[in-house]
Amino acid sequence: MKLNKSAPSTLAHESADIKALVSDAKDLYMRTFPNDSEEEKELICCVAPGRVNLIGEHVDYTGGFVFPMAIAYSTVCIGRGSIVTKAKAECRVVSCNKEGNVIRFVSGRNMIPLPPGNSDSWTNYVAGVVDQYQQLLPDENLSFSLDIAISGNVPLGSGLSSSASLEVAVATFLERLIRMQYPNVNLGGMKEKALRCQKAENVFCGSPCGIMDQYVSAAGRKGSAVLIDCRNLDLESVEMGGDDGDDKPVFVICNSNVKHSIGGGEYPVRVRQCAEATKILREIYGDGVNQLRDVSIDMLYAIRNGEESALDNLIYRRARHVVTENVRTLQAKDALIMGQWKKFGQLMNESHESMKTDYEVSCDEIDILVELAQNFDGVYGSRLTGGGFGGCTVTLVDKSRVHDLCEYMKFEYKKRTGKDCVIFETSPGAGARELFLMES
Repeated sequence: MKLNKSAPSTLAHESADIKALVSDAKDLYMRTFPNDSEEEKELICCVAPGRVNLIGEHVDYTGGFVFPMAIAYSTVCIGRGSIVTKAKAECRVVSCNKEGNVIRFVSGRNMIPLPPGNSDSWTNYVAGVVDQYQQLLPDENLSFSLDIAISGNVPLGSGLSSSASLEVAVATFLERLIRMQYPNVNLGGMKEKALRCQKAENVFCGSPCGIMDQYVSAAGRKGSAVLIDCRNLDLESVEMGGDDGDDKPVFVICNSNVKHSIGGGEYPVRVRQCAEATKILREIYGDGVNQLRDVSIDMLYAIRNGEESALDNLIYRRARHVVTENVRTLQAKDALIMGQWKKFGQLMNESHESMKTDYEVSCDEIDILVELAQNFDGVYGSRLTGGGFGGCTVTLVDKSRVHDLCEYMKFEYKKRTGKDCVIFETSPGAGARELFLMES
């Protein structure tokens, strides 16, 4: 599917939440760089959303199918910049989360990320994107000079892709600078933007993430979920079908307030385990198995049921999750188009059980939230969303039951865990875009 570049939007057409983020970022920018006398109209403002994955978890780095949608929670990047000679290439970054702390780095073609223990290492997400876009400049002696302020409301460590939202917002900002000064540079489209942001996170942030988060943040469609083939990066917009009109069920996100970090811990372990399974299966089935995407459930069962299994139990279960999750994701796309809500919910429930049992990326708090939702009248299905080990659940529920479900889950979760959860209804939002401030 060919994707068109996003056209700039006016702030007047944005939600109150986006307007508030823009206001916060602009105010911070003006306070941080008070000697900047240029006109407000010359400020560049870009926004990129977080995302929720409806189904298709931990398969993007194995060439599988994922089914996310962009959400309203977003990151705003606002400021000024230019492309200059290396001698003047200083970047200054400030965040509303760390007001008053201006982080500086010199841009160029030999940039080095801050170590993970550094309190300012969050700016690796910014510097990594700058590093990727350096490669597009027409002269290696050119670099970026930036003064930017960041504001966002994607909950950190929630599995809603705050990091991808930040990366894509910065990438959109840099693309604007390049178009202004070097309009003949070929920036590519949404896919290329997503690939640069993914590489930035892989290289500068030590996270072996797949392409899904950055791609849906860049290319999300208002009103549609998107099916992404992570092998060839084809993207298909998918609207909710059925004949329910305004009474169609809705998706509800619940944040467990258990934070995770996909750059360390168990996430890279799962990536390595999938690579090990792929290697073993390729040795058995030949060159047709390049990724777990190429393995059918029958192929996997045939190996497991042999007299001497080539896969030990742990690696087998990791592979089984990936193989069955790809099947579920394609079935879920068809169910959404047809308005088969019970089928879609069943697939969500099966996905969670697979992540809990075979992939082992859930936790007690998430399992409690899923159990509460799945046993509530009016809910079709519920599952963990995101990298796991905390974060959020996503639930498909009858629209008339949203309020009661939210109140029930907040009360029961607090009673059973002692923790508060944040729960909200969401709908498919737009992808990354530039905003015109002066037309608000």
